[in-house]
Amino acid sequence: MSSKKSKSSTSQKSTKKRRSSGTADSRIGYLTVGQTARILGISPSTLRLWENVGLISPARSTGKYRLYSSELLEVLKRIKYLRDVKKLSVPGIKQMLGKSLPTTSSRAPDDGAQAAIGAKLRQMRQRLQLGIVEAAERAKISPGFLSAIELAKANPSVATLQRLAATYNTTVMEFFQMPLHARRLIPPTERQTLTTESGVCIELLSIGTKMLECMIFRVPAKAGSDGAYSHAGEEFIYMLQGELEIWLDEWECHTLRPGDSFWFESNLGHRWFNPSKEEAVLIWVNTPITF
Repeated sequence: MSSKKSKSSTSQKSTKKRRSSGTADSRIGYLTVGQTARILGISPSTLRLWENVGLISPARSTGKYRLYSSELLEVLKRIKYLRDVKKLSVPGIKQMLGKSLPTTSSRAPDDGAQAAIGAKLRQMRQRLQLGIVEAAERAKISPGFLSAIELAKANPSVATLQRLAATYNTTVMEFFQMPLHARRLIPPTERQTLTTESGVCIELLSIGTKMLECMIFRVPAKAGSDGAYSHAGEEFIYMLQGELEIWLDEWECHTLRPGDSFWFESNLGHRWFNPSKEEAVLIWVNTPITF
């Protein structure tokens, strides 16, 4: 009788061990929200807050749970230091992260283009007779961060650019230094470019189109949209290099690799992130012109 109990107990322990081992293998190299919070000495709600304001973009498991890589853990330690020791606000932390994190983009940020974007944003806000505080509230960012963008002291993320465009009743395309006349042929050296705070470089491939926007996105390793956004229309992506993880309404998650093509409805809340260690390059088409 005792022999049977011993075998049963051994079998149960073996089963538990296999299950535990399987769970560990499926998340190797990643930490859960609870584990990450304990390591940093902060609450899980603080991690979610930092994600909501665009400071971080954790990976997701197939069960939709947030997962934190060792690289992201180092970024989180930097965020905690900037908040607790340097006493920086979210916009200040974003600016410091932009200076300290390496970028693998093949193109350097264009300071002149960023200054032009800041000036355009200020003109758009003033044309609508909006104060800094009111405009920032509508765009769901801080007044200080909006002021820094207008003064070309900070670069907005893609999600922030889209929210600002919606606030000012325009599109992100208006932030480019567009020629006065349509052009059918655009050599690579003459493309209009826009670079975000995380190093994402957007290159405009078409000028003067009426129904579509054609762009090349260059997304550095561990960079992304820094938040979700939505608008009217449909979108098409063709992957040229690297990987891109894209979330739709926080429900669908798709990982795109070279040669993959992908489309979705633009009114779905979408955010994206490059989970790999190399730059992602993709052709991105929007129709109609609503991005």
